[in-house]
Amino acid sequence: MSARSALIPAAGLFGVLPLSAFAQEAPPVADSGDTAWMLVSTVLVLMMTIPGLALYYGGLARSKNVLSVLMNCFAITALVSIIWVIYGYSLTFDATGMVEGVTNFSSFVGGFDRVFLSGLDTSSLNLTFPESIWITFQMTFAIITPALIVGAFAERMKFSAMLWFTGLWVTFVYFPIAHMVWGGPGAFMGSEWGVIDFAGGTVVHINSGIAGLVACIVIGKRKGYPTTHMAPHNLGYSMIGASLLWLGWFGFNAGSAGAADGSAGMAMLVTQIATAAAALGWMFAEWSKSGKPSLLGIITGAIAGLVAVTPAAGTCGPMGAIILGAVAGVISFFASTSLKRALGYDDSFDVFGVHGVAGIVGSLLTGAFAAPALGGFGEVTDIGLQLWIQLKGVLFTIVYTGIISYILLKIIDATIGLRVTEEQEGNGLDLSLHNERGYNL
Repeated sequence: MSARSALIPAAGLFGVLPLSAFAQEAPPVADSGDTAWMLVSTVLVLMMTIPGLALYYGGLARSKNVLSVLMNCFAITALVSIIWVIYGYSLTFDATGMVEGVTNFSSFVGGFDRVFLSGLDTSSLNLTFPESIWITFQMTFAIITPALIVGAFAERMKFSAMLWFTGLWVTFVYFPIAHMVWGGPGAFMGSEWGVIDFAGGTVVHINSGIAGLVACIVIGKRKGYPTTHMAPHNLGYSMIGASLLWLGWFGFNAGSAGAADGSAGMAMLVTQIATAAAALGWMFAEWSKSGKPSLLGIITGAIAGLVAVTPAAGTCGPMGAIILGAVAGVISFFASTSLKRALGYDDSFDVFGVHGVAGIVGSLLTGAFAAPALGGFGEVTDIGLQLWIQLKGVLFTIVYTGIISYILLKIIDATIGLRVTEEQEGNGLDLSLHNERGYNL
């Protein structure tokens, strides 16, 4: 069996689009159960950004910057929503001109046939639910990905620069990568290479993790880092935010099945298992190293597990999820502590250490645990070949995202500037940029 067949079931969801040349032969019929589940999943994924990620990051920030972090997440939600409607959905999912097995420009980015959601009406379907739900569901993925990057440069980037970076980054990085993986027959990393990415290991997490690493290096360290104590201002907020992320992730992963069926049920189960394993893996690694387990550690470990299982959720089994989660939790712990200290970069909330590293681990291990021989449900018969395919997808995403993110950041820095002044940073971004105080939160 061809390695590309390993893309199932993701190809079934992401490769069949309404109004495209590759629509199913039999007209799809709306299913009320699938429609209800996708409505719920969409709301769950939106909740991951506001309030989930906003609270998680807000609690990790120092008190003088908490409102700026909340503002970033909220503004990104609004900005990306509009961009997605105008041209983002089209650049991601318009498959016009794509031919399976042929690498051409449309293999890398979608066309403009669906700009302003052209052709959409109340009768439009994607699979067995309204296309309008599909558009909104995928919009929430496009929203959370740049919002994740905020955690890497928090407490020092201009708000205006953040808005410009977000708009440019989703246009030149997120939309093309999402198209290359999920764009349908002929998509460069998806059906062309056969990369398995059920719900966004490469598209969301490696993408945001690498962009975050590049951003925090380009913008530079926070004033006083690492000698000044920069403890989180409210870990209670972070715990609530992390819990909302865990809950919302069931929509993220199980919703990516595109139906209320067994695939969604298994995705939900392995998501829970991997998250629990990663939380424990991080906790025990920290406990062993420092002598004490921490709340910050266990909630961060849980997020690492959520990240790692995302690409594998449609193909791995329960036992694979335990191993995948535990490995991701331990490796992410050392990446966010020992590696960060050794290399000296200031990734404020460990976007690279958690999303980048756990995304890489999860994307690679997906190639193994999708195999039925290891308890998986994918169509992988040659584990070595699939691991190579996964590695190519990971490396391509790292290089593409890293280079384009660097170029965009340097352009913004050369025009309007990336960083606030030293005085503004010292006073805190809440007051300096937004004329508000969050000290009593």
